[in-house]
Amino acid sequence: MIKNIIFDFGDIFINLDKEATFREMAKLGVANISDEMMQLYYQYEQGLISTDEFVDFFHQKFGIKKVDLIKAWNAILLGFPKHRLDFLKELSKSKKYRLFLLSNTNDLHISWVQSDWGMELYSEFKNCFEQFYLSHKIHFRKPNKAIFEFVLKENNLKATETIFIDDTKENTDAAKHLGMQVWNLHPQKEDVVDLLTKKEFLI
Repeated sequence: MIKNIIFDFGDIFINLDKEATFREMAKLGVANISDEMMQLYYQYEQGLISTDEFVDFFHQKFGIKKVDLIKAWNAILLGFPKHRLDFLKELSKSKKYRLFLLSNTNDLHISWVQSDWGMELYSEFKNCFEQFYLSHKIHFRKPNKAIFEFVLKENNLKATETIFIDDTKENTDAAKHLGMQVWNLHPQKEDVVDLLTKKEFLI
């Protein structure tokens, strides 16, 4: 029986345009993303380097204005449909499940969300969860096994009583390997608000 729900953030609650940053970076003259850049990104996403260090890398290497880099970096982030917040609030109020958020989210992105939504809405969203885990705060990132083990251990969760919802198959595969129920949600065809209709997940 499912007692715990762990949600991803991007393309589960907030809509994303995952190609937007690549398009915007290309306009700034960065057409190819190197292994060095990806490793830097992974470090940043885990909070192992600061926002200043991350932005300065691109500024120094490509001569990109910092304000332009930040704008390109945040281009991936779109809107937060109200019906998803309504669903989450009702689910939280029901007390039927323990709710958690687990997201690969960096400092620039969450700062944009806080500014775009306003702190009142952001707090309303955050307060629906028992724990709100962002990769740059806990220094782990999905799909590494350690991040799932951390959440399970930290909250005394049984994997078999937990469902993990994410739009990236690599992430849900990792959670499934640890014994969790998973929903690899396809954002173009599915919506998290339909979770309670999917009895195969919540029995």
